[in-house]
Amino acid sequence: MELNGTTALVTGGARGIGRELTRQLVARGAHVVAVGSNPKGLADLKAEHDALVSTDVVDLSDPEAVDTYTDALPHRHPGLSVVINNAGVQNLSDFLASDPRPLRPVLRRELAVNLDAVIALSTGLLPHLKQQPSAAIVNVSSGLAVIPKPSAPVYCAAKAGVRTFTRALRYQCEDAAPHIRVIDAILPLVDTDMTAGRGRGKITPVQAAHALIDGLHRDRKEIYIGKARLLPTLMRVAPSVGYRALRHG
Repeated sequence: MELNGTTALVTGGARGIGRELTRQLVARGAHVVAVGSNPKGLADLKAEHDALVSTDVVDLSDPEAVDTYTDALPHRHPGLSVVINNAGVQNLSDFLASDPRPLRPVLRRELAVNLDAVIALSTGLLPHLKQQPSAAIVNVSSGLAVIPKPSAPVYCAAKAGVRTFTRALRYQCEDAAPHIRVIDAILPLVDTDMTAGRGRGKITPVQAAHALIDGLHRDRKEIYIGKARLLPTLMRVAPSVGYRALRHG
C-alpha cells in the first residue's frame, strides 16, 4: 500500500511503538491522527511534527467515549484510509495469590483497551473505509496470543481475541470489500514502558514500527515481527516447546 498522502489513525500514539509509528508514517508522507490518553505526550508529539500530526485525547477504556470518537472521525478526517489499532495495556495477575474480585475493574479496563476498542474502531470505521479507493486496518496482536504466559492471562486472551477477530474480518472484506486490507501484526517482546523490567531479548520500538510499516507497504496479511517470525514453524513442528518456554520462562 502506498502511504504517501494517506491519513492514518494510530492509537496509543503518545509513546512507545505508537510514537515511532507516527514518526515513521510522517517520514513516508502520511498525515497521522495520533490517539492516546496522555495529554502531555500527545502535545509533545504535536510540537515535534506540527501540521503533519493531529492529536486526540481519548480514553480507550471507555466504550461510550470510543463510540463517540469513532462516529466523529470521518467528518473530521474525511481522507482517513489507514487504521492502526496499536494501543495496549498489560496487567500481571495471579488469581490464586489473593482474592481476585478487587481486580475486576482493572481487568475490564484491560479488555476494553486491548479488545473492545479494537473491534469498535475497526467495525465503526468500515462504512467510511469502504468509500476510500484503498484502505487498511492493522490490528496489533502479540506472540502471546499464540503462546500465552501465566502471569498475564487477560492480556493474552485479549490479544488472542484480536487475532481471531482480525482474521474473520479479513475474510468478510476479501469477499465484500477487497480494497480494504485487514492485517494482523504479531509482535514479540518490545522495549516499552509496558514491558519495563520484564523479559530479555527485546526489540526496540523503532524496529517494531519499521517492520509493521514495511509489512503494510508490502500488503502482508500477517506481519510477524522479530522472534514472532518463528511462531508458525514452532506451532507446526513442536508447539509443546513453546508452551513450556513461556510457562516456565
